[in-house]
Amino acid sequence: LSLSFSLPFPPFSLSLSPSSLLPSLSPPLSRTPSISLFPLSLPPSPLPISSSLSPSPSLWGVGVRQREPGCRASRAERAEMRRVRRAGPMLLVLAAAAAAALFCSLWPELRRLMPGAEPGPQAAEHRSRELPEESDEQPEAFDERGYLAGKRWRRGEDPYRRHAFNQRESGRVPSTRTVQDTRHYQCSLQPWEGELPPTSIIITVHNEERAALLRTIRSLLNRTPAYLIHEIILVDDFSQDPADCQLLTALPKVKSLRNQQREGLIRSRVRGADAATAGILTFLDSHCEVNRDWLLPLLQRVAQDPSRVVSPVIDIINMDTFAYVAASPDLRGGFDWSLHFKWEPLSEEVRVARTDPIAPIRTPVIAGGLFVINKAWFNHLGSYDTEMEIWGGENFELSFRVWMCGGSLEILPCSRVGHVFRRKHPYLFPDGNANTYIRNTQRAVEVWMDDFKRFYYAARPSAKGQPYGDIQSRLKLKMDLKCKPFRWYLEHVYPELRIPDETDAAPGVIQQRQDCVETVGDRGSLTMALRPCLGSSNQVNQGNAGERG
Repeated sequence: LSLSFSLPFPPFSLSLSPSSLLPSLSPPLSRTPSISLFPLSLPPSPLPISSSLSPSPSLWGVGVRQREPGCRASRAERAEMRRVRRAGPMLLVLAAAAAAALFCSLWPELRRLMPGAEPGPQAAEHRSRELPEESDEQPEAFDERGYLAGKRWRRGEDPYRRHAFNQRESGRVPSTRTVQDTRHYQCSLQPWEGELPPTSIIITVHNEERAALLRTIRSLLNRTPAYLIHEIILVDDFSQDPADCQLLTALPKVKSLRNQQREGLIRSRVRGADAATAGILTFLDSHCEVNRDWLLPLLQRVAQDPSRVVSPVIDIINMDTFAYVAASPDLRGGFDWSLHFKWEPLSEEVRVARTDPIAPIRTPVIAGGLFVINKAWFNHLGSYDTEMEIWGGENFELSFRVWMCGGSLEILPCSRVGHVFRRKHPYLFPDGNANTYIRNTQRAVEVWMDDFKRFYYAARPSAKGQPYGDIQSRLKLKMDLKCKPFRWYLEHVYPELRIPDETDAAPGVIQQRQDCVETVGDRGSLTMALRPCLGSSNQVNQGNAGERG
């Protein structure tokens, strides 16, 4: 057995051969079993190692020769066997050293190929040929420890009280943590080539937990080619502490705008879009973590067709443990007649027709928190309805407008972004959560759903008679854009939404003996209760008799 390899640290060079250690080994006998080892073919490696393995019969033959019964080994043969036994441990050590050197030389390449691994130095060097990084970045002057220390969770506090997620666990997660690459394996093989345009990333912030907000920014900077981020605009929607956003401007590409009063998500996004100077707008929430190569497929689809509005697959960041969990790529956005958003699986017909697992998915509606849109197309469509308040319903209004006025909505399986989903809002609505949502969805319904709006009011009877403001400017926009009717949307975009059969329902009284179900309370907080039926006792008895008959 002979091993030879060289290390890239001159003047060290090592060549080992058992025959050099055991020069007096005698040639094998003719009856000695033979053992053959073949040379190894090694892949290219940054550590120059040359390896050759060749049989040394004088080593392997001694001690295993077949002898005639009763024969004893000679003194020379016994001495030779002792030298072989003494050399055995040394050979094992040398073989282990060679294997360790080989493993160390191949480790960077093996690590780069592991699923979910962050790009190492060599991977970054390889990728830099495809995605050139900007070289004019200055070292950041951001004090991360000081930024996080200002708003940490304190022992004894309810970790869910401030932000409606586990602030204690959020504070334990590093700002630069590694997350699993949750894409289909074919996504990493796609050549995202061509001149992709840079984007302005707009994030609205209102009293966000600092660790979650910082992870959002860090993930953007670490997992996005620098030349594709034109700017990151934080729109501070009148947070209690202006430093939450202002201190982050020490990070590369981060800018901050602050509202002088609470405006809400919708008007804050419009302000950020007006201030953006890139031709592509990317809207994100303030508690996200983008995944590997998340932006490239989004920009590519919008660059190919500016009327597309594209969204990533939204992975789940657990609100209790902050574990990053992969979401199913076979979902799309949907809703019911009350305009309650829901994720729904692709229909059997669509799944059968999908021969490519990473092809874009047409979706009737997007969740609204994370999407990319051409800025000129966004403004042409009328941006957002700025008469909507705080949060809620804007995703339906935008989705209807995009589809009915000449665009399309897609979810791209090769783009993944994690998002913290909470069970409730951590902030207050001036008119109450339910009233604000009803007002906003009413505006969308009255402008875009035509005669089908009656099904919305049937599903949300508490919305009847509620004020929703002036919608004349939005109706004029719909006319100027020559948008299609809502019936076209139901037939071509969302035929799965079943139109209710109005004969399935009829007005009447729900009665139990002498009591009837009635609504009680004011318009803002209606509840159902059993009360004595209105009218004479004869009418009640006739009704009961009719039911028995």
